[in-house]
Amino acid sequence: MIDHKLDEFVEKLKAAAADNLKAVILYGSAATEEFHTKHSDLNILCLVEQADAAHLEALHGPVQWWMKRGQRPPMVFTPDELRKSADIFTIELLDMKFRHRVLYGENMLAEIPVPLRDHSNQVERELRTNWVRLRQAILAAPKKSKAYLALMVSSFSTFAALFRHALIAMGEAPAETKREAIDRIAQFAGADPGAFHAILGVREGKLKERDIDIEGTMNRYFGFVEAVTEKFDLHLDTK
Repeated sequence: MIDHKLDEFVEKLKAAAADNLKAVILYGSAATEEFHTKHSDLNILCLVEQADAAHLEALHGPVQWWMKRGQRPPMVFTPDELRKSADIFTIELLDMKFRHRVLYGENMLAEIPVPLRDHSNQVERELRTNWVRLRQAILAAPKKSKAYLALMVSSFSTFAALFRHALIAMGEAPAETKREAIDRIAQFAGADPGAFHAILGVREGKLKERDIDIEGTMNRYFGFVEAVTEKFDLHLDTK
């Protein structure tokens, strides 16, 4: 069903963009065995020869069709723009390079180098930024179990990705799965990964809300993010 939807979207993009479309690439969890229909997005990168307003307008119809099916609009770059952005979007580009599937065209990601000197700084910034956002979300959320659970489920993928990139920034091999990234970063930070394991269980459909202590899990979830962020910050300071 998912592959059929992707194929149809690609055909619509090809018909609308014609020769301007150079590649369509699926990236992120949807390109791996960790994809979960309920919680995972179909992330699409479109590489085009020209990305001015007129050429973007040609993609409007296919993208509206895609969004009506509950998906996010694709990221659109020219190959040159993507190369020039490698020092700013190091996390995103490494994710694309490690986990992707070419749906149309050439694999242009292979030829784009990512400057790792900028990577660790972006990981540190994103960890702190999302830690602060988690605080804000906790303050803004109603004091109800469902709200707390939704907050953890919605932020889980972001933190799991950042844990994976923290390991890469420390010179370690990339984690193959979210569970591996959580366990390895827990060992590094000396922190209990139980809350993240519980939320992963919810995302995988192995646990229900009634199976976990939501408030206690929320406290441990927040504490784990704090521990990882502080330990990674300290690691960078001592390098």
